[in-house]
Amino acid sequence: MSSGPGTASAPAPEPHDSPPAPAAPASGDRVRRSSMFSSLKVRNYRLFFMGQVVSNIGTWMQRIAQDWLVLSLTGSSAAVGITTALQFLPMLLFGLYGGVLVDRLRKRPTLLVTQTSMALTAIALAVLTLTGHVQVWHVYVAAFAVGLATVVDNPARQSFVSELVGPGQLQNAVSLNSANFQSARLVGPAVAGILITGVGTGYAFLFNGLSFIAPLTGLLLMRARELHAVERAPRGKGQLREGVRYVTGRPELIWPIVLVGFVGTFAFNFPVYLSAFADDVFHAGAGAYSMFNTLMAVGSVAGALLAARRGTARLRLLIVAAMAFGALEILAATVPALWMFALLMVPLGLFGMTVNVTTNTSIQMSTDPAMRGRVMALYMMVFLGGSPVGAPIVGWVTDTYGARVGLAAGGAVAVAAAAAIGLVLARVGNLRLSVGWHRGHPRVRFVPRDQREELAPAA
Repeated sequence: MSSGPGTASAPAPEPHDSPPAPAAPASGDRVRRSSMFSSLKVRNYRLFFMGQVVSNIGTWMQRIAQDWLVLSLTGSSAAVGITTALQFLPMLLFGLYGGVLVDRLRKRPTLLVTQTSMALTAIALAVLTLTGHVQVWHVYVAAFAVGLATVVDNPARQSFVSELVGPGQLQNAVSLNSANFQSARLVGPAVAGILITGVGTGYAFLFNGLSFIAPLTGLLLMRARELHAVERAPRGKGQLREGVRYVTGRPELIWPIVLVGFVGTFAFNFPVYLSAFADDVFHAGAGAYSMFNTLMAVGSVAGALLAARRGTARLRLLIVAAMAFGALEILAATVPALWMFALLMVPLGLFGMTVNVTTNTSIQMSTDPAMRGRVMALYMMVFLGGSPVGAPIVGWVTDTYGARVGLAAGGAVAVAAAAAIGLVLARVGNLRLSVGWHRGHPRVRFVPRDQREELAPAA
């Protein structure tokens, strides 16, 4: 189910216990949502956004510094993989329990606790590194500790956005959050590289720890009376099972999550694909790998900003974007020249971000606020957990059959999953394919069965 004018694109019958659909926005709301940065007019969200600008740069710096430190201490790429696995493992194991907690707790105090814990972890790692006492097991413990905090922090941050801006600005705010994170991806690794080569890895950890001052200050300065009230789930038994039943009983929730699972597991493993293309296909080394990632980040920022301007989260857009994303991967797998492959990274980033933002927003808009923490926890568990699970599979395919086959296979999975789930949603929504002409151009779309029957000529 989509919000506002996108409702018809997310066909799903509503069970008797479903929350009422959001009221159609007033024309004034539609005008406000057409602005790319309209949600920044909300003071509380503006504080949240500015805090995340600083914190996200620190997060990307720590990611680079953490991997480099482990590689320096051990000389082992496997040790780097263990570090990544330890950081994602808590989400895979405890993600749904984190969602239950988030639904019970107030979001702002919860975020103050989780953000503080991650700041202290980064500062502790900085002290150990700067004093020369750091060992690889220290990094493992720090990665696992950050992962534990993320179990609660991720669904809390995702669901807190709706309390900051309300349903009318949710699509815009989620899109700007994504643009914020991807913009930091352009800055953070570069700054980390300068610090690591200039003064040492420990200062990158220290910057990340201190960067949490910005979001913590923003949370403290927010006006509680301006937050949109959300009913919290009461403490009780069986809430985890209740959350799973809630998602599986609603096609507008379960199928986008399934699609993101397939795309994230098999098509989003770009560290595997891009490093293989840079090294084995084009023999261009680390410089080309860095360029590929930078161009993809540029496309991701553009995709997030376009989503912010769009103002709606239609599930048909999700299906089309996922199919385009997979098709572009297949095309990229076949191009002969490095410059052609590099240029394709921009639209790949754009459509990949469109998939992420549209899924996130449509799920939040379709969920009862009292269940939002559990639903977003399940979504984040599938989204964040997909890449680490799929990496060994796509890595084996890439090593065995070559980088081109590996990337093409990942794109084919995305196309097939999007097509299959699009047909499922159309069938659930009682839709049929309509092919015709509109203003001199061919138009293919899904329409309600009754509408198509009315348009059919009489026998």
